Amino acid sequence: MTQHSPVIVWFRRDLRLADNPALHMAAHQGAPVVPLYILDETDGVRPMGAASLWWLDKSLRALAEDLETIGSRLILRRGPAADILKAVVKETGADRVVWNRLYDPDTIERDKAIKADLERDGIACASHNASLLSEPWEIKTGGGGAYKVFTPFWRALRSQLQLNVLHRAPGELKAPPRQPNSDALDDWKLHPTHPDWSTGFSNWTPGEAGARERLHDFLDDRLRDYAEGRDFPARQATSRLSPHLHFGEIGPRAIWRAAHAAADRGASDSQVDKFLSELAWREFNHNLLFARPDLPQNPFKPAFDHLPWRKDNHGLGAWKHGRTGFPFVDAGMRELWATGYMENRVRMVAASFLTKHLLIDWREGEAWFWDTLLDADMANNVNNWQWVAGCGADASPFFRIFNPIAQGEKFDAEGDYIRRWVPELAGLPAKYIHAPWNAPKAVLDKAGVRLGETYPTCIVEHDAARRRALDAYQAVKTDPDSLD
Repeated sequence: MTQHSPVIVWFRRDLRLADNPALHMAAHQGAPVVPLYILDETDGVRPMGAASLWWLDKSLRALAEDLETIGSRLILRRGPAADILKAVVKETGADRVVWNRLYDPDTIERDKAIKADLERDGIACASHNASLLSEPWEIKTGGGGAYKVFTPFWRALRSQLQLNVLHRAPGELKAPPRQPNSDALDDWKLHPTHPDWSTGFSNWTPGEAGARERLHDFLDDRLRDYAEGRDFPARQATSRLSPHLHFGEIGPRAIWRAAHAAADRGASDSQVDKFLSELAWREFNHNLLFARPDLPQNPFKPAFDHLPWRKDNHGLGAWKHGRTGFPFVDAGMRELWATGYMENRVRMVAASFLTKHLLIDWREGEAWFWDTLLDADMANNVNNWQWVAGCGADASPFFRIFNPIAQGEKFDAEGDYIRRWVPELAGLPAKYIHAPWNAPKAVLDKAGVRLGETYPTCIVEHDAARRRALDAYQAVKTDPDSLD
């Protein structure tokens, strides 16, 4: 190793310059830096969904521009990460590769193999934590295991948390003597065409600057109503930081510090605490996946292997496209398709409807969210779906079955959210918009609603679907020991 040998900074889901431990380490040592992003779609690592690829396209463009401002260049390569890293090492003469860790099981195994392979070739490797408040092996129960319940995990995290220094973005990066070739991002065709279904994504600004702006806007304008407002989808009171967090355009430590700074400036402690608890829930999900790498395939509670899930292609298709006949559910699913996002409360109701009203396997819903959510994150997606389905850690019980009509009436009382996303019902009075089948014919006619034509009839009846779900649950309850 020589002082002037280049170091490769392997960007993954850490697409930022500030608070980036791997980049800071490389820049601080004064060696030439090769920023590299690899789109690895080989077998063994779950490929990104279509919405995530849209975000990646914009985020890489933003990162490339940011690197140019400090005299550097983002190198893009597509293919097996192990092969590309070896190739770029050879092309540049680099003797070190640094990266920030990822924690999903397939990537962990891949990265271990890559590190061992590089070190056998005499290439030094170092990895860092840029995406979690603490490492998933650090917060343990008194018995040394992973927490299965969120509340004690949250207490332990708060008591043990030690935030590292947040490093500023480097002011300059030295270029390597030999610049490797780079793919053209346009050639990757990550942006959808024929058709371009992403036109509704225009309110998002991927990239580090967009993440900072989103955080500051939230803390300044929406934090005051967060604890209550997050359940009311028409208010749009959530932070909407989740896709920025997933792609590492901002880190949880920066968010944590900014939230506490907002409290110091007079923000309500209860609002800040609720917001930080959601950040901790993300942490909890990553700890669960690290402890149980089989969770993308298997329920946390093994008894749910016995639940008689239904194969219902018609019902699944109606749910995906917001055609179930239940307006609150349909509004959420249409919002998801149009914007790549769904509000907090509606996610729970829509997921409950699929797994309980339709008795369709939670893995079907998780796969759809993986493809359509801009913030699709394996730990969050898998564990939140299992939570709603009742088979996860610290889960909502299976017998807790959201009534989509009552949920809409409670959290969208005037029907503003439904009118936005289900415009064919916009003319209905609030009294009937959550259950249009109860409206008199004259009211339907005046609103231009023809059930079964302009808006679908319900694909299931709520009370009957609820009874069917509870009956199915009996198969799970026969194995009570595995419900703990």
